[in-house]
Amino acid sequence: MGGFGRYLAAALAARFASEGMGMAVVLLAVERTGSAAHGAFVLTAWLAPHVLAAPLAGTAAARARRPRLFYAGALAGFTVAVAALSALLGRAPVPVVLAVAVLGGTCGPVVTGGLSSLVAGLLPQGPARDRAYGWDASTYNAAAVTAPAAVSVVGAVLSAGPAMAVLAASAALAALLAASLPYAGPGADAGSSSPEGPRAGLGAGLAALWRVRELRAITSATTLAFVGIGSLTTTSVLLATGLGSPGAGGVLMTAFAAGALAGSLTLGRMTGVAPGRLARWGMAGTGVALVAAAFTPSVALTAAAFAVAGYCDGPLLTATLRIRSENAPAAVRPQVFTLGAGLKITAASTGAALVGLAAAAPPWTLLLGIAVLQLAAAALHALVAGGKPVPAEGVTEPSAGSATAPAGPRTPGAP
Repeated sequence: MGGFGRYLAAALAARFASEGMGMAVVLLAVERTGSAAHGAFVLTAWLAPHVLAAPLAGTAAARARRPRLFYAGALAGFTVAVAALSALLGRAPVPVVLAVAVLGGTCGPVVTGGLSSLVAGLLPQGPARDRAYGWDASTYNAAAVTAPAAVSVVGAVLSAGPAMAVLAASAALAALLAASLPYAGPGADAGSSSPEGPRAGLGAGLAALWRVRELRAITSATTLAFVGIGSLTTTSVLLATGLGSPGAGGVLMTAFAAGALAGSLTLGRMTGVAPGRLARWGMAGTGVALVAAAFTPSVALTAAAFAVAGYCDGPLLTATLRIRSENAPAAVRPQVFTLGAGLKITAASTGAALVGLAAAAPPWTLLLGIAVLQLAAAALHALVAGGKPVPAEGVTEPSAGSATAPAGPRTPGAP
């Protein structure tokens, strides 16, 4: 298996573990304590550190003299936290469990954006790297489809404890594969600062997200869109209940995830389309499909509309990864990836909380609200991305292969 093949396997294994945690934690809490709320508190503690840990994780990755040790170590810490929660939840004092969840959550940015920042060091800039980001995005969608299903099956056949053990084993596999990756590949702009060169400060990634127009556009737009996406799971349950099928919420979300996987493997591989344009199309298409889903009269038709919405959403992550790679200065690339992922996760958590407060509203109005957020995000991206690119002066010196460099060919499909 080549370097990029091992990377995909590591990314899929890590994201499988991450995607399965939401359901596994709640199932384990219900099994051992009889309270889903207990699981929700643990899950909140798991997700909360993402946005705070993101800049720290990105800075540490950029400054790591031994990136192999950093990434494998972070994934090993993630593994230990999952295994510890499977043993402690419902058995140990709540503060201890929450502390373990917080520590595990600090490794989350490496599992999401941090791993994606490695693609630039595995493949040279050009169409091959653009296609690689499509495959990378598909690991998120594949994990979103398979992990909850696997947790549900193992939990039903055995119990929630073994389901958590499966997630820990998957995370351990990711750590082993990460330790085997080539960290000095054909892309010399992998994102780590050399020990002799200038090091990016803790705020350099955030500065790049603000000063580079393309990064500012995609970050603000996807953060807004994820306020809606984060509330989609709860809304799907309420919508299915309103349609007379209380248990069909999972069917709707599976349709969305399956559509997203198909979209990332097809539309997401369209390297001839500018990633900014692909992102706007994706968000606008998702919004339109969800508007249609709000007015469908049956679960079957709603699931079809959710699948279309997911298909449109699929290429959004691919486009986002391409924009970050092409426009982030090399020395702050890990920070840009981890910060972007942390902001999206935080936005999703905010959306989940908001829909909880508005759960008494008619479900179709909640879904319309989510659709409006997707359409607004597409409009926001068009507004912020308009005009000529602005270089990230004052952030750090761009590498020769970065999109902010003064010379050199642009990647096909670049904005």
